[in-house]
Amino acid sequence: EVQLVESGGGLVQPGGSLRLSCAASGFTFSSYAMSWVRQAPGKGLEWVSAIDSGGGSTSYADSVKGRFTISRDNAKNTLYLQMNSLKPEDTAVYLCAKDSWPPGGDPIDYDYWGQGTQVTVSS
Repeated sequence: EVQLVESGGGLVQPGGSLRLSCAASGFTFSSYAMSWVRQAPGKGLEWVSAIDSGGGSTSYADSVKGRFTISRDNAKNTLYLQMNSLKPEDTAVYLCAKDSWPPGGDPIDYDYWGQGTQVTVSS
């Protein structure tokens, strides 16, 4: 079955960096675009970033543009999110999801999600 497992979250100070990973299995990873989505405490889902199946095109929410970088290694069936210059408002559970390209759909309609990894940005 399809499985998405996020890792790499933790506690980091404002201005710090963190790299998230999403290990995928159960589907042809290289055939699908992927996205990162986050949910802050008491908030709704927020789409963060997407990458096309080959990794050649990326897209970012305005809130993270210039600070986050999405990438993928299709040989390893792994999606990444490099997060730099972290802010307290980045605190959230981060989830990866199988997506389409270009992105634009409602994240609630994604077919498959991981369980998420907690990112906490605090001094």
